[in-house]
Amino acid sequence: MLYILFAISAAVVLVLLLLNRVPLSYTVRNLTVRWITSTLTVLAFILVVGLMVVMLAFTTGMKRMTEGTGEPANVLVLSEGADDEVFSNLDAGDVAEMERLPLVLRDAGGKRPVASRESYLIINQPVVNPKPGRPQGRFLQIRGVVDVPMAARVHNMQLLGEGKWFSQAGTQEDPNGNANAQTLIQVVLGEGVARELAVDRTPAETAAAHNQQRLDIGDRFTLGRRQCIITGIMKSSGSTYNSEVWGKQDVVAPLFGKNSITSLVLRTAGAAAAVQLRDDLKNNFKKASVIARLEKDYYAALSETSDQFLYSIVFVTAVMAVGGVFGVMNTMFAAISNRIKDIGVMRILGYARWQILVSFLLESLVIAIVGGLAGCALGTLCNGLSANSMASSGNGGGKMVVIELVVDANIWAAGMLLAVLMGVIGGLAPAISAIRLRLLDALR
Repeated sequence: MLYILFAISAAVVLVLLLLNRVPLSYTVRNLTVRWITSTLTVLAFILVVGLMVVMLAFTTGMKRMTEGTGEPANVLVLSEGADDEVFSNLDAGDVAEMERLPLVLRDAGGKRPVASRESYLIINQPVVNPKPGRPQGRFLQIRGVVDVPMAARVHNMQLLGEGKWFSQAGTQEDPNGNANAQTLIQVVLGEGVARELAVDRTPAETAAAHNQQRLDIGDRFTLGRRQCIITGIMKSSGSTYNSEVWGKQDVVAPLFGKNSITSLVLRTAGAAAAVQLRDDLKNNFKKASVIARLEKDYYAALSETSDQFLYSIVFVTAVMAVGGVFGVMNTMFAAISNRIKDIGVMRILGYARWQILVSFLLESLVIAIVGGLAGCALGTLCNGLSANSMASSGNGGGKMVVIELVVDANIWAAGMLLAVLMGVIGGLAPAISAIRLRLLDALR
């Protein structure tokens, strides 16, 4: 839709250029003569369009992340009344019963269900060495998994480089040989949270680190009252797992008073079987009341936050666009007041009123297009940058996520469309006032 609107706007500008007999050099000369006011107006366009591009990059990154999480063949099961994993508590007997349902996929031997039992929790982690201007603590997402190889298969997760999944025990002795130290908790991290935790390192630690951009294999950090050692970094960019710490369920969950399973993810033979399993759990599973959702639908619903942010963007952009429109009007009214005799001369030379109107309208469009292109280019500098946010369905709960800002062609089209509309609206009233001048009044 944005492409169509922008194409129509570009076509209108092209038609105006072809139909108008006023030399373009005349329009350009008048812009350069008033270069100070023209530049200030262009800067207003850059501010409005650039800010909108950055904000849209945030919402686009959020939407892509939530829509890119989850497998079509997976069904996510939560306890009744829980809209989010963090509020759910499932009974172990009910979990075992659901894993035995016929639609749940089995491994190659046909003995084990392809399912992942998990405990999801959010903790408030104090920052050990807070830097000036940085928060004293952060929310950290922990996912305790019972069987990590099975969880990796269910979620289709892989590790970067030479990383390994943590052991069945989920802990290990201190490799430095400190006999008095507590055992270290083995964990794997998403790429986003690995970069976020690396910010806490001291300059000396950063200089000595193998990977200065993020924590890496063998690095340690504090989780609650225990030290964790990283065994692997997940290939999780573009999903909510990018912001999670995975550990052994019976090791990490009890650290924060969470002993129950919060969520069960069941793999089926395909998307159609997943829909059948969801409906079967909803209508026929009588042992316990549970909420069964397609995993893709659960994570897609978390984009409610980005939708709310989009409404805010529309409001803020509209307010700022009003200022931009008035800036164009001020520039063009000033141009008319200085060129009243030029208008009279053009009338004597045979230019029609509509041609004079097009001439002034083209001036405002040139300002708008230059400002729009510069604003989009400036906003594109944020492409690929990381930002922290909350992904939520709007019903409570949510996930602290590290998202990657995305500036795509749709955002460029939206930015240029906004600039053209501002230019047309801001230049139309001055152009109309110019053609309403009587010939004798213009030549006085």
